[in-house]
Amino acid sequence: MEPMEPMHPGDPSPSGTRVPEDHRLARAALMRMAEAGDRVMGRLIAWCGPLRALEQARRGSLDPEFAAAEAERTRRRIDLTQLAESWAARHADPDADPEADLAAGRERGARLIVPGDAEWPTQLDDLDDAAPLGLWLNGRANLRLSCLRSVAIVGARAATPYGVQVAAQLGSELSIRGWSVVSGGAYGIDAAAHRGALAGGAPTVAALACGVDVCYPRAHEDLFGVIRSHGVIISEWPLGSHPTRTRFLVRNRVIAALSRGTVVVQAALRSGALNTATHASGLNRHLMAVPGPITAETSEGCHALIRQGKAVCVTSADEVIELVGSIGGDLAPERRGPVLPRDGLNDETRRVLEAVPARGGAGPAVIAVSAGVGLTTALECLGALASAGFVEAVPRGWRLRRQPP
Repeated sequence: MEPMEPMHPGDPSPSGTRVPEDHRLARAALMRMAEAGDRVMGRLIAWCGPLRALEQARRGSLDPEFAAAEAERTRRRIDLTQLAESWAARHADPDADPEADLAAGRERGARLIVPGDAEWPTQLDDLDDAAPLGLWLNGRANLRLSCLRSVAIVGARAATPYGVQVAAQLGSELSIRGWSVVSGGAYGIDAAAHRGALAGGAPTVAALACGVDVCYPRAHEDLFGVIRSHGVIISEWPLGSHPTRTRFLVRNRVIAALSRGTVVVQAALRSGALNTATHASGLNRHLMAVPGPITAETSEGCHALIRQGKAVCVTSADEVIELVGSIGGDLAPERRGPVLPRDGLNDETRRVLEAVPARGGAGPAVIAVSAGVGLTTALECLGALASAGFVEAVPRGWRLRRQPP
């Protein structure tokens, strides 16, 4: 599998603009001062922007107009004075130095993306006030492109051999079809899903409840190394941050938001995976669950989701894709106007086209290797070629259209 080049912070955003460096620094500072998912901070930034929000957080007091509006909104259930003072107290911490954070990130191969960056996944906006202030990334894959066609696979840490097999198989089959897998990097179902996705050739995204430079669980050092090479590790928490139970639960909303749908492979009735399922439902994402033995506690949560009508029962990648949308439909919108002539293709796209078989089909990873391009580039080129009518998606991957333009 070809390694992929990341989109670095400061690159042009989709609108052609750049995120001002002082805005990036302000968000980096606020990420140390406010808890991830802090809705008051999210509304404060929406109200006045990150620079003024940082000023208020540093002094530990909110502008009267915003404070009055927020008190009305929350019906005074939140002590705004205490909250603002807690932000200021964290600012006084010697580690709260955004410039040092960004420098440390560069040294450790990590990057900070914020809203407005080209790599920022806009589906996170669905989290509204609880959207991340920014995300630390460590890995070669482009997060936004990886999540355009992604499915979350989650479940029990104490997974059974059946659960591990199913998660790995789903991850691999989805990956072969060009879908990225998002999960949490934990033991059990998460790890199996990541490994299956890596075997299939598409990028995988691991959302952690600690800094991207912290290996948790420690036994996954090798797995995270492979994910960094062929996918991306993400986190809302600054470098060096260690996980807590609360952070795992807060992190789950990001896993749900990044994906078209969430598959719960195994979950007991009190499993943390059901928290991710709740977020997926709240975000109007597709929610799916895999059935298991009726005698297994590790499947009781899945069975409850299905029985209550909250999740669709799925048993294969085909059924998952049928629900979240076919890869061909995602990448190949209906053609409008004249198609792109073959001699108008750029060099990379032409090489990808030449690597697509006329019969059968080939997965995007195989095509990328044959064309000598990275997997992200191959997926982009395949999307353009499909839209232009040169290639089509088939169960085994991609092939040339029988009646090209």
